[in-house]
Amino acid sequence: MADPGPLIEPLIPALRRYAYALLRDHTAADDLVQDALERALLHWSSRRNDGDLRAWLFTILRNLHVGRHRQALRRGAVVDIDEDELPETSAGQDIVLETRDVLAALDQLPEEQKSLLLLVGVEDFSYEEAARVLDVPIGTVMSRLSRARRRLRSIVDGDRVTLLRRVK
Repeated sequence: MADPGPLIEPLIPALRRYAYALLRDHTAADDLVQDALERALLHWSSRRNDGDLRAWLFTILRNLHVGRHRQALRRGAVVDIDEDELPETSAGQDIVLETRDVLAALDQLPEEQKSLLLLVGVEDFSYEEAARVLDVPIGTVMSRLSRARRRLRSIVDGDRVTLLRRVK
């Protein structure tokens, strides 16, 4: 097929959703998706025609993210001293606060567990598809996913316990 656009275009919303789940910043997620699509188009001729296009695109996106993440770790944390963030909470925002807790707990997971949990839990990848994206055996996917879920649950439950204090 000469024009890959019709094949790629329906997958862009899922790529954006996954990128946003990894980065939690719409601008950075859009940049990551754009870079992944640029790389995919650049290497379109070397793609296996019998392979899963969705898995191939998610693999490119994840590999770009991991590379950038490693690069950021080498560079160190970026701190904006001019930005003063005040906590904003209004009545009835329990769900928003719980979601923030889960997202914060998700950020505490190792990258391999976080990205796998997002692929299977958010993007609805099968274990086999996730194994292809991550280039690991399916048994590794199952064990990592089990450890990720257990660790996420313990982090979230642990946070709840520390928030409740006994008052005498």
